[in-house]
Formats: sequence, structure tokens, C-alpha cells
Amino acid sequence: MSVDREVTENIMEILEDGKKGFADAAEKLRESDRPDLAPRFEKYSAQRAEFSTELERMAAAYGDDVEESGSIKGTLHRTWMSLKDAFSGDDPGGILDAAEQGEDKAVETYREALDRDMSPELRSVLERQLADVQAAHDDVKAMRDAS
Repeated sequence: MSVDREVTENIMEILEDGKKGFADAAEKLRESDRPDLAPRFEKYSAQRAEFSTELERMAAAYGDDVEESGSIKGTLHRTWMSLKDAFSGDDPGGILDAAEQGEDKAVETYREALDRDMSPELRSVLERQLADVQAAHDDVKAMRDAS
């Protein structure tokens, strides 16, 4: 397996995790006393879907067939978030805390990927995406800190 394909699959997994995690969090926030935060989470869910599609198209152009299913760790994180919410009564602070932890993992995954030797085209896309992922992380952290 090429480095580009391996990196792309890893990033697509974390993007799928983020897409599902943000969508789940938006739904929980809509049902909480902070429904005003839900649209931002929906926006980040859509962003992650766009990033994944971009990488999938890029890989296909190079003849790679990558899979996007969401990682086991991501599934465990979303499960943990659901359990945490059950105990906290869908408390927005708990949802924001879990989302910020998920974003920590996303930023870390991108940074680890960028430490690898990959094609300049993939590096450029990942660097651009990381800037947006970092901005989302910072926004989620600011929301959490303000709650």
C-alpha cells in the first residue's frame, strides 16, 4: 500500500468519525437548552463530509480505492459520548467537552499524517484541511470554555 493511500484512509476515517460525531452532537444540542449551537455542529459535520469526498476523489484520480467507514476508536468515542450524555442528561457542557476531545484527536491525526513522506499534492490538501480542522477545534473549545 502506498503512503498516500494509507494516509488518505487514516484521514478519511477521522473525517467520518467527525462527520458522525458532529451530527450526533448537533442532534443532542437541538434537544438541550442550547439549540443555538446545533447549526455550528451541523456545519462542521458537512465540512468533514466535504473533506472526505475531496480526498476520495483525489485518491480515485490516482487509481486508489480507499474505504471510509469510521474508525473503531471513533465509534468508541461516539459511544463514550452517548454514555456520557446519558449520565449528564444531554448537558451541553458534556457534549462540548466530548466534541473537543474528538477534535483533539482529529488535529493529532492530521499532524501525524503530515509527518509522513507523501506526494506534494496530498500534503497541500491536508495542510489546507488541517487549518480548517484546527479552526473548528478552537471554536468548539471556545464554546466549551464559555459554557
